[in-house]
Amino acid sequence: MSAVTSEAASDLSVLARAKVNLALQVTGRRADGYHLLDSLVVFASIADRISVAPAEALSLRVAGPFGAALAGAPDADNLVLRAARSLAGAAGIASGASIVLEKNLPVASGIGGGSADAAATLLALQRLWRVRPDPAALAGIALGLGADVPVCLDGRPCRMRGIGEILDPLPTLPQGWIVLANAGIPVATPAVFRARKAGFSPQLCLPAHFADFRALADWLRLHSVNDLEAAAVAICPPIAGVLAGLAAGPGCLLARMSGSGGTCFALHDDAASAAASAQRLSAQGWWARSGRLGGDPA
Repeated sequence: MSAVTSEAASDLSVLARAKVNLALQVTGRRADGYHLLDSLVVFASIADRISVAPAEALSLRVAGPFGAALAGAPDADNLVLRAARSLAGAAGIASGASIVLEKNLPVASGIGGGSADAAATLLALQRLWRVRPDPAALAGIALGLGADVPVCLDGRPCRMRGIGEILDPLPTLPQGWIVLANAGIPVATPAVFRARKAGFSPQLCLPAHFADFRALADWLRLHSVNDLEAAAVAICPPIAGVLAGLAAGPGCLLARMSGSGGTCFALHDDAASAAASAQRLSAQGWWARSGRLGGDPA
């Protein structure tokens, strides 16, 4: 689950960790137009933060380096407030909450920022309001908010299939480090799917375990892809430059795009090379951060 950093019911803070699609294969399309996916999903230590406190009404304040990107958006379109209202309605909660979103992750960037924020809101408000919805009802709320919200609510490495509702937990992955980088250009997921020209891919065939982090990177490179990468690059060519910059970093084991873009990632098996890569890319004017991946939850 997402990390709760304060247990007091009057002051709760929950990390909304970046969701990374290490592999993302489009395996089909439903009659209603939704694409079927098969994805290996993990969560990095790089994160937004949701803080909640008691209040008579629901309110949201957005702060952090990417807070301005959400300024002016209608409340009805904000996933954090939608999550809060959905949980309150399902649990029969009449009171409100003061919610603060510290937005540290780029917006519309393929790392589940909005979905992770919604999931963290559900977790924080359950504790604040002291409610425990039926798991099936909570899963329904999450899926109603967006296809990526259920996996963010679970918060563990998993294989995600269907449109995001089929989650198969994975054994603990070997610990490594990740660099996330973004050129600062939002990429709309629907546009990427529309631009995709390739056929469908087979489902992933995951091994029972990975001996170490390098073995994980090797398997990803040889046996998986991100089927949305080419379409995203066609829409947003700077993504290709981000990928090249990540791949050129000493110690990089694999560079790939996450989700529908435009955030890309590089896997490293040591913290120092990951931090150096992030610093080098930041100096080029891109958003870049390094963090921990895999291992037991911090």
